[in-house]
Amino acid sequence: MTGPAIFLLLAGLGAIAWVSARARAMRLQTVARATGRRDAVHSLPAYHGWYVALWTLIPAGIFLAVWANISPGLVTQAVLADPAAQALPADGFVRSAILGEARSIAAGLQSGAFNPASQALVEPYRAAMTEYGVIGAVLALVLAFAGGAYAFTRVRPDFRARTRVERLVMATLLVASLLAIVTTVGIVASLLWESFRFFSMVNPIDFLFGLKWSPQSAAMGYGNDDAFGAVPLFWGTIFIGAIIAMIVAIPLGLMSAVYLTQYASPAVRRWMKPILEVLAGVPTVVYGYFAALTVAPALRDLAVAVGIHGASSESALAAGLVMGVMIIPFVSSMADDSIAAVPQSMRDGSLAMGATTSETITRVLIPAALPGVVGGVLLAVSRAIGETMIVVMAAGLAANLTLNPFASVTTVTTQIVQLLTGDQEFDSAKTLAAFALGLVLFIVTLLLNIVALRVVKKYREAYE
Repeated sequence: MTGPAIFLLLAGLGAIAWVSARARAMRLQTVARATGRRDAVHSLPAYHGWYVALWTLIPAGIFLAVWANISPGLVTQAVLADPAAQALPADGFVRSAILGEARSIAAGLQSGAFNPASQALVEPYRAAMTEYGVIGAVLALVLAFAGGAYAFTRVRPDFRARTRVERLVMATLLVASLLAIVTTVGIVASLLWESFRFFSMVNPIDFLFGLKWSPQSAAMGYGNDDAFGAVPLFWGTIFIGAIIAMIVAIPLGLMSAVYLTQYASPAVRRWMKPILEVLAGVPTVVYGYFAALTVAPALRDLAVAVGIHGASSESALAAGLVMGVMIIPFVSSMADDSIAAVPQSMRDGSLAMGATTSETITRVLIPAALPGVVGGVLLAVSRAIGETMIVVMAAGLAANLTLNPFASVTTVTTQIVQLLTGDQEFDSAKTLAAFALGLVLFIVTLLLNIVALRVVKKYREAYE
């Protein structure tokens, strides 16, 4: 029996259990009220229905989740016990390849066999998959009936079904809320462990303050003494994400927010704000193509025209400009909200004292909204320094420590992609360097987000 069929069957059983339990609870509660035992009624009939339905679905669902992980091994053991499997080679890799191909054909994921030996195992695989699929479906249905029957016997007027259902819902919400925390803890633990392995091979001082980044030379056996100096990567990240991109994003984002909140009519604002925020939804790979195919060649030709020598078709300026355009909505949205949250009385008071609209904006609204604007800028910086695709496609891979915006530079995220691309051995400093870079990037972005959230919190406390 296929997975969708089992799912639909269990859903139908759950619906039947809900209707039956609800009807029984309504009948029993009606009898209790008619006999004067009104105080004995605790929960609404719908809660009884949900209680029985959950007992019908949850045990069967847990079993199916466990069975989905156990049954492939049982199927493989059944196939290996078949006489057709006696001809399999002794080599483990070839044996696994033949079994995997036969399994794919039996499951309908592959039409033909590349290895003739796998064709003989298709029918045994298909028979074993059908057999264990039926076993799993039957056991799941038995559990569903057993759970539903047990819960159905507890339906009575004084049963606290509402309490049981609400506890389950609360536990589910708790698990959902803890999922992000557990994921973060897992990420930090993996970064710390792999970074510790890296720093056991490379001196942390050389990594944090070294001026040469050449992990390929270390991989080829030339030593780790001066191959993992990450300062060029840190500078490239700051140069592109925190300097060039912010020079573009802060003025344009702030001015657009001022226009939308102070000058634009309601009709214009209703159209312009969503159009501006569409920039945040464009995939970063699209920005990368635009930077690599349009902006970077144009900047190179401009540099050559004005006499700047050594201009590259992959430059920090191209990546930074496009990245700045990408994060304009982040700055604009936060500045918009901050300016709009300034009390109208402050604006009216400034205008009443004879100040012009521009003077009110520059001397009253912007200073009052500055904490929110700064928080938005910090969040935008943390977003920019974590960007990868635009830098990979437009800024290049050269770890240069330069102030020339027309030169090729690289960033931390780009090097992480470079170090972990392809088949890598996870016992070398070259590969483990990606985790050390990720740990530094994680700490920096975490600090930026903490500072930004604290600034925004203070701003909200001042005007709410």
